[in-house]
Amino acid sequence: MIDMDSNERDFEFNDRDFRRVCELIHARAGIALAPAKRDMVYGRLSRRLRNLGLRSFKDYLDQLEQHGGEEWQAFTNALTTNLTSFFREPHHFDKLREELQARAPRAPLKLWSCAASTGEEPYSMAITACEAFSSMTPPVRIIATDVDTQVLATASQGVYAIDRIAGLDPAMKRRYFQRGSGPNEGKCRVVPALRALIEFRPLNLLANRYDVGGPFDALFCRNVMIYFDKPTQRGILSRLVQHMDDDSLLYTGHSENYLHAADVIQPCGRTLYRRSRRNGA
Repeated sequence: MIDMDSNERDFEFNDRDFRRVCELIHARAGIALAPAKRDMVYGRLSRRLRNLGLRSFKDYLDQLEQHGGEEWQAFTNALTTNLTSFFREPHHFDKLREELQARAPRAPLKLWSCAASTGEEPYSMAITACEAFSSMTPPVRIIATDVDTQVLATASQGVYAIDRIAGLDPAMKRRYFQRGSGPNEGKCRVVPALRALIEFRPLNLLANRYDVGGPFDALFCRNVMIYFDKPTQRGILSRLVQHMDDDSLLYTGHSENYLHAADVIQPCGRTLYRRSRRNGA
């Protein structure tokens, strides 16, 4: 098959190149790229070729496989999709607040954001904890992980464009965000008390084990499993439940379905799961 757009591109990108990218990112991060993602792959990886002064995708992929080193992380970062927002799927945070209040006698409580991206999710969890306990120092610790080290760096800084919090309640914005001025006009920063509740660290969900401690009262693993095939999803879920108790809650994305893993987790509410009693965890 001939790439009809090749004459308009800086680098040749043929079927074999795309298949190699698909195989490498699946092995490295578990991401299953659909054929429709071909243009996205070209656009993101062509920047790496320019940065490295390489002349073809074949040269780039050969170098990656032979001498990857730090470039493996850049390759993974380039192909990771990071779509997120504060209080995305708000019913989850209503439920989290309810659960935190109910579990207060068992404090301190542990929460895990498994695909933290640029930080909006774990900071939303931290705000929910503060609201649940009416305190800026609630008895809660949050672990926030992601395979993409660049988005984790953004998350740990806690600085966002002001329009990212436009939809939040005005009182919430005043309480939990500092508005930038001068050279930081148009930006906001989460208050230090929120950052103090969260530990950001890199973690690949394909790893054989997750060094995050636990068990956790709540695990948020939302809108990331859609990028994995079912066998990969099942493997990840089998490792996640090792960090859950019988009453731990797993919060998942609205488009994710785990009927194929009913022996690992079982539904217990709207996009909520508990570990299955059948899995022997």
